[in-house]
Amino acid sequence: MMKGLFLKDYYMMIKYCKSFLIILIGFTFLSLLSKDNLFFLFYPCMISAMLPVTLLGYDEKSKWNEYVGTLPYKKTIIVNEKYLFGLCVQLGVFILIAIICAVRMNISSNFVWKDYMVLISMVFVLSFISSSISQPFIYKFGVEKGRIAYYILIGVVCAGSALASTIYGSISNVFVNFGLPVMCVGSVLLYVLSWYLSVRFYNKREYGF
Repeated sequence: MMKGLFLKDYYMMIKYCKSFLIILIGFTFLSLLSKDNLFFLFYPCMISAMLPVTLLGYDEKSKWNEYVGTLPYKKTIIVNEKYLFGLCVQLGVFILIAIICAVRMNISSNFVWKDYMVLISMVFVLSFISSSISQPFIYKFGVEKGRIAYYILIGVVCAGSALASTIYGSISNVFVNFGLPVMCVGSVLLYVLSWYLSVRFYNKREYGF
């Protein structure tokens, strides 16, 4: 039953989100040229995390959220599909960035396993945090009010990338061995909590935003 919703979002992504895909690919490969600023690594994560929010905006404009009430879809399935679709895109981007990080380090002949794990762990954490913030707000308050979380997210990413660029390379082995795994697990749990809250909020709303 969820296959139809996946196909709908896939076709919408291809038709309406081409600029997002171009920006995503462009920033991902720009990260090959930037050695110090981690913003080029983090920004694609934010773009991929915001894709479900963008699709929700198009759903609202096309009145899909009202039409879907006539279809045999439970609200829980509708929310689950958005989270799973976003997760697929998010993991695809994460794998691409992980490969590019490895290539960049090998090209510059400074591949260090600890530094590599720190980089991709920070990307992983940011990906899940980014995708966890906006959707509960949207399912609770609607697309327009939920965009406030998007602007907050941009500020968080900019500040986080600057901070990460400053402390990158000076992280202790203790933090790599214990701190980063805790942060990765915590970001996944935050995503699960976001998913749960979105289901709860949307089940209490009428169809449509």
